[in-house]
Amino acid sequence: MLDIVNDNAPSAKCYFTHAMLGEHVDDKQPPTKKKPFNMILAQPFSHTADLILPDEVYEVVRKELDGTVGEFHYARVYMSLGEIIEGDFFNHYIKTGNILMLSEGRRGIDNVFSLREGVLRLELDRVTYEKCGLVGKPIPHGGRKHTKERFAVELELRQPSMLHGKKGFERIVWAFKNVLNRSLTWLFHDVQSPGQPPSGPILTHSPQVLTSRLDRLHLPQVKTPALTSVADLCDSEYSTEVLEWLGMVSLESPRINATDDIDSFLSRYEVPMPYRSDGDADAPVVGGVTRLRWRGLVPSAFLLQLWMSVRKGIVGGKVDGQRAWMALSVAGFEGETYTMLGIGPRDVLSWECK
Repeated sequence: MLDIVNDNAPSAKCYFTHAMLGEHVDDKQPPTKKKPFNMILAQPFSHTADLILPDEVYEVVRKELDGTVGEFHYARVYMSLGEIIEGDFFNHYIKTGNILMLSEGRRGIDNVFSLREGVLRLELDRVTYEKCGLVGKPIPHGGRKHTKERFAVELELRQPSMLHGKKGFERIVWAFKNVLNRSLTWLFHDVQSPGQPPSGPILTHSPQVLTSRLDRLHLPQVKTPALTSVADLCDSEYSTEVLEWLGMVSLESPRINATDDIDSFLSRYEVPMPYRSDGDADAPVVGGVTRLRWRGLVPSAFLLQLWMSVRKGIVGGKVDGQRAWMALSVAGFEGETYTMLGIGPRDVLSWECK
């Protein structure tokens, strides 16, 4: 084999969790401090979300997803760091509001910035960090060779001391005026007004307002593995194969199609079956599957509402138990991903890859 593996690249880890929800979960106020809901909120900056549903579930929730539940708004804007902490923008969105912002740049290579819950995070190379004069911490690099040292500075802009005229804040203003003074492309989302296009002080910066709506893909004859037995899905080998199958659905792979007849010399993939000692395993069934996809700056609050809306349709009992499942796969800007598989009204299996 060709020696093309990068040994210096960090190895990703995948964490598997089985959560059992309570009998009564408030659709409008789910327990966000517990699994699996805290996993959704822990990844604030995501660029792609895939919702995979059996056709029977999709038909139940279709009308709701075609409405405002299935869309969100964000903007692309050109600003400098100094403009973020000035005037109406600072007071309206940070001091009294709540926004998400993510700058352009490659994490681990370029200087990149993000804003969440009033905390502005700066990831800087050593030279820039020393010029800024701000206090930060080294970013762990896992002992990889030939990796340049980088630093993270977190500025809690909602603190009472973060006001013009205060010594500490003026140091930040100086750094943004003399060192980090380049204008950048940002993605912007107003968390407090998720259903409305961005408005307010940001309009003075001529943003490009964007609306993300679901992109529907229907796969009519998909070989679907058995997804109703939690005991089977908690088997490490079978759960990994199910995660792979969900990835194949997202990719619209022809290997999961019931009519696929590719030569086994080219591909030996088979839809997984659970392992049972008595050999009486449930065979894959053929049925329609719908993949819904959103792209952009996907807010975690939107994904949480989306999950609860579909779960409500399943709990309603209008779908046969064998087809009462849903899956959500979300990819973040920093390379992290998670997948959630809901089975019936209570069981949720999740995979976190970091």
